[in-house]
Amino acid sequence: MDYIRIVFRIIGGLCLFLYGMKVMSDGVQQAAGDRMQRVLNFMTKNRFVGVLTGMAVTALVQSSSAVSVMLVSFVNAGLLTLTQAIGVIMGANIGTTTTAWIVSLIGFQIDISALALPAIGIGFFMGAAKWKYQDLGGAFLGFGFLFLGLQFLTNALPAVNPESMEFIRKISDLGFLSVIIGMAIGTAVTLLMHSSAATITLVITLAFREVINFEISAAMILGANIGTTIDAIMAAIGTKTAAKQTALVHVLFNVVGSIIALIFFRPLVLLVNFLVPGSPEGAGIATHLAMFHTVFNILGTLVFLPFVHQFAALVSFLIKDKDGKQGMPKPYRLEYQHSVRSTPDLNIIRAEKEIRDMTGLASSMFAGVSKVLSGFREEGDKTAAVDALVTEMKDKEEYADEMRVELTRFLLECTRQQLSHQSEEKVYQLLRIISDLEDMTDDCYSVSLLLDRSVKKNLRFKNKEMEALAPYVAQVEDFLSFVKGHVGRSITEEQAVFAEQLENAVDKSRDKLRKLGRKRIEAGEDVKTELLFIDVVRRIEKVGDYCYNIAESLMRS
Repeated sequence: MDYIRIVFRIIGGLCLFLYGMKVMSDGVQQAAGDRMQRVLNFMTKNRFVGVLTGMAVTALVQSSSAVSVMLVSFVNAGLLTLTQAIGVIMGANIGTTTTAWIVSLIGFQIDISALALPAIGIGFFMGAAKWKYQDLGGAFLGFGFLFLGLQFLTNALPAVNPESMEFIRKISDLGFLSVIIGMAIGTAVTLLMHSSAATITLVITLAFREVINFEISAAMILGANIGTTIDAIMAAIGTKTAAKQTALVHVLFNVVGSIIALIFFRPLVLLVNFLVPGSPEGAGIATHLAMFHTVFNILGTLVFLPFVHQFAALVSFLIKDKDGKQGMPKPYRLEYQHSVRSTPDLNIIRAEKEIRDMTGLASSMFAGVSKVLSGFREEGDKTAAVDALVTEMKDKEEYADEMRVELTRFLLECTRQQLSHQSEEKVYQLLRIISDLEDMTDDCYSVSLLLDRSVKKNLRFKNKEMEALAPYVAQVEDFLSFVKGHVGRSITEEQAVFAEQLENAVDKSRDKLRKLGRKRIEAGEDVKTELLFIDVVRRIEKVGDYCYNIAESLMRS
């Protein structure tokens, strides 16, 4: 009965520790929002800075698995490249060692409840209040639960010793085979718990209570580094080739690094014993294990860091790029990523990238219309050019319809998760932008149909009209270019004023062109041709209206 009680106390402490880690990680990610992606994107241009960034972000969210899932999501969305992600993965493995240091330096030295309970209280009140730091309440709350779980865990084994556990004693007496078995156990436990931090915390606790010795504990830590790759693998299921390659980088780096550490296990242990004074037994074993975890990951990073590009080439060879440059794959699909380490905010960031692609699609459609319109000032048959335009616009407009349906479904799935107030506002802003973009593509297609009618019914626009139309089209192109450059982030007051000026300029040009069409009708020109010209002007102006609608949405973000 004592053993059953101890097992349940260990499981309860671990579950509370894992829950605290998830709440803290989610709170940090929600508080950071898309700023985390921008930091990662800005700080990963250089492999060395990428390592430092991975260390900092992982130490902040206290989970290398969460960072690896984040990286897979960002690479899948095209926000980061494979090469950029490699440095961050290496840094994440170093950053995750902070958990071992927290456990070894705090977990067994002070009364953890002195930290846990105040953190839970602060986190609760911060999360309950409606203010801009509400999401940080989750981080504090998770921090408190993490330490509370750690306290339960450290108090769960007061009377256990190696002599009373014959199975563990036998495993400890098998020489190097004991190390291999320990590594396998560490891998299996981490695969089950989806958290190397929880495994390492359990290992350090068992070692501190003298249930397992230093060598088996160190081997289990090597196994935990292998098992932690499971979340990256799961996050890469159903993703693009680059995301799968990123997950493979994480697997190869951790597995190969752990195998190399296993080969040089004895020298590595001697190095740790040299760096940490005192015996790796009794009270000092926790610090020795934290140092082992740190040294192992730092040495692994130093070995692999010079070969980042070769590493990228290797995984690109192992996982061939099947996505290719196929343009618009049909039908368009965007699957919501459910993962134990994923948060709705990561999926919102992914949706923003897809919406930027949709903006690029709308921009390319208007550019196609603009090109054909510029040719209307020239003599000659326009049938072939207009037919090609109509076919292109039809295909792209249908694809834009698919994007609207899938992105709307995707974002509504995000709203079913627990979102911060800021993230909810972001989702509804994105839904408005998607609607405006799809309407924009409809009008581009409508312009192509008007031009098709012009050619088929021989309703030829005058050169003077087309020359007057050219600067008007250029104004809308500039507006669309402005929107394309700012989708996904807020615009400043100065940029908002600039957008309003663009909208006013487009409206003035529209009024001028309408007057030109009406005067030509009054002068006796063909009514059908002039009305068709006014329709073209109206459709182009609506594209400008949608640009301003999007700009207004970005003002409120």
